[in-house]
Amino acid sequence: MDDIASEMAISKKTIYHHFATKRKLIEAVAYYILTELKDGFNCICNQSKNPVEELFQMKSLVVNMLNSQEVSPKYQLEKYYPKIHESLKQKQFESVKECISNNLIKGIEQGYYRQDIDIDLVTRLYFTATTGLHDTDLFPQNEYPISRLIDGHLEYHIRAIATNKGISLLQKMLNK
Repeated sequence: MDDIASEMAISKKTIYHHFATKRKLIEAVAYYILTELKDGFNCICNQSKNPVEELFQMKSLVVNMLNSQEVSPKYQLEKYYPKIHESLKQKQFESVKECISNNLIKGIEQGYYRQDIDIDLVTRLYFTATTGLHDTDLFPQNEYPISRLIDGHLEYHIRAIATNKGISLLQKMLNK
């Protein structure tokens, strides 16, 4: 709380006026970031022309948000605030499930994704892989920058579900 107050040039008393505990502040910040991401994804989904471009735009949004972070908040939440972490993870899953399910449906309808994919399974695999990218034991940050992991995951995901039409568009997006 001292660091936050110092960074914001306010007193701790001012912070505690708005947030009764440090836990409440952390919870508010975590849900604010989740809401910002969800709103950004919704905006992208409402404006995109096709599902492959949509995924690339979502990736850019996530990379931009993550580049502003010095350390992984996921680890800190898990260790020091496990209840907030679990609640946030459930809300993240609900958001990702809705967004990716809609993307998959759109991709199938437009012929970019295969007709035979299991939407629920692919959505859960996508979420698990995405959240697993932050595991620094598996992916040490000095060897695997987060942008490299996100790029690799996105390409892997699209290649696994795409038709020839989708692969062709993926190649164009990768060559940009």
